[in-house]
Amino acid sequence: MNSQFQAQQQFGTAQYGAHEILEIHEVLAASIDAINLFQVYRPFVQDPQLAQILDNQLQFMTQGYQSFIHLLNGQGAAQPAQFRAPKNVQPVLGLRQPAPAAPNQPGEQLDDRDVACAALNCHKNGAVKKMMAAQECTNPQFRAFLQQSAVNCSEQAYELWQYMNQKGFYQVPTLQENTTQTMIQSFAPAPQGAFAGR
Repeated sequence: MNSQFQAQQQFGTAQYGAHEILEIHEVLAASIDAINLFQVYRPFVQDPQLAQILDNQLQFMTQGYQSFIHLLNGQGAAQPAQFRAPKNVQPVLGLRQPAPAAPNQPGEQLDDRDVACAALNCHKNGAVKKMMAAQECTNPQFRAFLQQSAVNCSEQAYELWQYMNQKGFYQVPTLQENTTQTMIQSFAPAPQGAFAGR
């Protein structure tokens, strides 16, 4: 009787690592929170374009959550769908007299900027959390699912960022051109063949 078999007999057979299960638990709890958050914010939206973005993303998030639950329960091994958002929007760079940001006063209603910003940050946090969780997975299907889910969050964040950028809600400061070029040119390629055979 080999030692691995004896250990399994003594301690029981574990299918998954502890960190894996704990991280997945955190991801799923955060996914529920994100879905609930989108549902809370949705009635405050005035702009039809933002309403459509949120509705599509909410549906996509809910389907992704359902797919992961099915995977965990052994009811399917499919990868999550890839989120596809329009990417033909040219980013607007530079500051154009941005309005000062501050917390709302008590009783003040949320506006489109508030909702878009909250949704954007929700996806940014989701991308980080899901990619970190993937690093703890021993199960290759869970790992791949979480990796794609992290990319999906990133893509949804980018869709919201594009909307906010076009509306002037998210402006992008720039550096002087000579500073930009100096920063870019401060790196050189690695020497050819320098690491071959090591």
